Amino acid sequence: MEITASMVKELRERSGAGMMECKKALTENSGDVDASIEWLRKQGLAKADKKASRIAAEGRIVLAQTAGHAVLVEVNSETDFVAKDENFVKFADEVAKTALASGAKSVDELKSAKTSYGPTVEEARQWLVAKVGENVQVRRLVRIDSANRVAAYLHGGRIGVLIEMKGGSDELARGLAMHVAAMNPPYISPDNVPADIVTKEKEIALAQMTDKDRAKPAEIQEKMIGGKIRKTLAEMSLTGQPYVLDTNVLVEAALKKEGAQVVSMSRIAVGEGIEKKEEDFAAEVMKQAGLAH
Repeated sequence: MEITASMVKELRERSGAGMMECKKALTENSGDVDASIEWLRKQGLAKADKKASRIAAEGRIVLAQTAGHAVLVEVNSETDFVAKDENFVKFADEVAKTALASGAKSVDELKSAKTSYGPTVEEARQWLVAKVGENVQVRRLVRIDSANRVAAYLHGGRIGVLIEMKGGSDELARGLAMHVAAMNPPYISPDNVPADIVTKEKEIALAQMTDKDRAKPAEIQEKMIGGKIRKTLAEMSLTGQPYVLDTNVLVEAALKKEGAQVVSMSRIAVGEGIEKKEEDFAAEVMKQAGLAH
């Protein structure tokens, strides 16, 4: 049976697979589009399963946003080369749009959501693995759905930030998102720092005291320790840090000036928390060339 351009076009639109893959699928299935889609799914799944154990610590953070809603998704690949591949970039952007449109609140929900061109995110991922020859994973999703002000910031496709803020301006919200991207404060304010961390910081402050400090009256020692702890908690909190867009003021002051309050913040960076395998490429080349001792 002759495989026409219109048949290939239809299969591409319905599957999201590449032109050559679609043509091969149609040839293998005598031009039956539905059978070709199933064939592509099986091919993609088989290749995806083989590569699933490989470490995927590169990739992109992608963003989709509309009024009051924003979502960040981390999509991983094995290499930075594939992370810049046109097929990978298109897939990642589609995943973000699907996450926003579907309302998915977890990666599992997102995987089963339908993309704009038909297949689910998981099916599209399997086909992409078959196409690029690397393990590809949808790893994390964070979202905000709120009547408050919502700001988002992407830095080079490697870091993404979401900010939810009551009051204030869009300019301030975006500026704070940029601040969080740059400074990565783990907490919004000192009041949000868990008690066990406060206790640990107190132990550290006590251990750092000199003999001269210990010779001072107890109330003086308490004031010294309290001052150190307050300084440390401020440094690890958004509100206690100098504002990156105006380092002459603290974030707390910038918020107070506009009568604003940060309700929540999320920051994700590509590959954080993934243990990367260190490759000795010179040794690998020598081994393959039979030159290794």
